[in-house]
Amino acid sequence: MNAFTDAIQFAQSHEVPWPRDPHAAPLPGQVPFGVHHGDPAPWNVLRGPVHMRGGVSGVVLQRGVEVAAWGAPDRADQTFSVAKTYLALLAGVANARGLLPDVDEPVVARVPGIGFDSAHNQSITWAHLLEQTSEWEGTCFGLPDTVDRYRTVSHDPRPPAGVKGDARPLHTPGTYWEYNDVRINQLSLALLHLFRQPLPEAFLHTILQPLGGGEGFRWEGYDDAWTEIVDASCTKRRVQSVPGGTHWGGGVSISARDQARIAEWMRSGGRHRDEQVVSTQWLARMTEPCAIAPFYGWLTWLNRDGRNFPGASTQASFMIGAGGHYVWIEPAHDAVVVVRWLDSAHAPGFIERIAAALSKH
Repeated sequence: MNAFTDAIQFAQSHEVPWPRDPHAAPLPGQVPFGVHHGDPAPWNVLRGPVHMRGGVSGVVLQRGVEVAAWGAPDRADQTFSVAKTYLALLAGVANARGLLPDVDEPVVARVPGIGFDSAHNQSITWAHLLEQTSEWEGTCFGLPDTVDRYRTVSHDPRPPAGVKGDARPLHTPGTYWEYNDVRINQLSLALLHLFRQPLPEAFLHTILQPLGGGEGFRWEGYDDAWTEIVDASCTKRRVQSVPGGTHWGGGVSISARDQARIAEWMRSGGRHRDEQVVSTQWLARMTEPCAIAPFYGWLTWLNRDGRNFPGASTQASFMIGAGGHYVWIEPAHDAVVVVRWLDSAHAPGFIERIAAALSKH
């Protein structure tokens, strides 16, 4: 533990400046809880549940062994856009099961009638959605894709190209990269119809519980995000479609230890005992740079130039969520690192300290 003390103390002294009560007014030096406040009206409101958060916490595994933990690592907290990577993993499960044999196939070919049928959307492939180049146009459970056009996020190295929420001209699917939660929610809806079962069930039973996790886990949708599916027994079910984050509430609540379990499972090849749940080829593809956005893979952040995440190796990959949620897979040290509720302005300092500790351990 001594090797990691400096990094842990650094993280704990730089908590995200959000209230711990999401409904509380910010105190001096704080900002409002969440990211929806920056959306143009009337979309700057919560549409799903949020709950009290904990303080800074985290877990470090090296060679599959827990070498450090701090805070409340077993507390299930909302993790915002880390859930995007979980959608990519579920798509990998679908691929391994034969439900999604070709990521370059148009989505409409396999799940028609859910928003991919228009002249513009019908050429969108699963790969476009996974790499955030889909340029999907429409409204998903009351949220138009325009609300997230011209979106900028901290790890996108490009300067802002316009005002968030303006209806910029659309590009041909596959030719323009943009971080956009509405389009990710549309991917989630497509996966729901592909699996024909609620995605929280699929994720819990296929990935998390076999790893020994799942305590306190939940994946919630918006209040009005309900739809009808026909399940594997040909029974109609009214189910909730879940978002790939907590931008407007809902999303995944999970513990730091469970996040570390998932990351270690990914690092070690995606197997549960004798079953290859997600293929090694799929996991490798998740960390291949997007041709037009080399800092991004399949719903995963990359560090190929070494500048996006100083201190991490160029082979490192990250799952990142607003509010200071980082899940770092570091092949250079056979390690995974999870930190929750860290002020993102101080993430580089934390990463550098953890990398130094890992190199000595």
